[in-house]
Amino acid sequence: MDGFSTLQKIAIWILILVGVFILSDFLINVGLNSTYRDIQRKDSNEGVIVYQADATYVNGRIRGLIKDTELDKGKYVRIEVYSKRDVLVGRSYVEIGNIPEGETQSFELLFKAKDVASYKIDIVNEKEPGDEIEVLPREWTRPEVILATAIMFLIFW
Repeated sequence: MDGFSTLQKIAIWILILVGVFILSDFLINVGLNSTYRDIQRKDSNEGVIVYQADATYVNGRIRGLIKDTELDKGKYVRIEVYSKRDVLVGRSYVEIGNIPEGETQSFELLFKAKDVASYKIDIVNEKEPGDEIEVLPREWTRPEVILATAIMFLIFW
């Protein structure tokens, strides 16, 4: 034969598949994250710290921390998103839980709204009925993506 055993051929194919998986994962992450642009905050609420706020043309994400204050127990964080012309596109609410003293509560809002350029955050007592924006399911973690990929390989193999 040609000097390669069957085991060596299988090992080469596995290395090729792993290489293609790593390359495609990298290119997908770079491609998706390059389409996001930062959106501006329109308020000065110091009780809510936002560390990521960006959007594409059709969806966006806002991630942050809610500081512990006694006044905020059982209330909601209202997040309103606006277009470039300051038109309200929609709003969403995050419930403030019982935060231990000195701690913070993290939140993540993945939303579907077109052409978002800015957002405003307020702390309110109750939800207002009306135009809540469509909330997307949370993003998958890396282990969940790897597991789903492995299952797909097994199904289609």
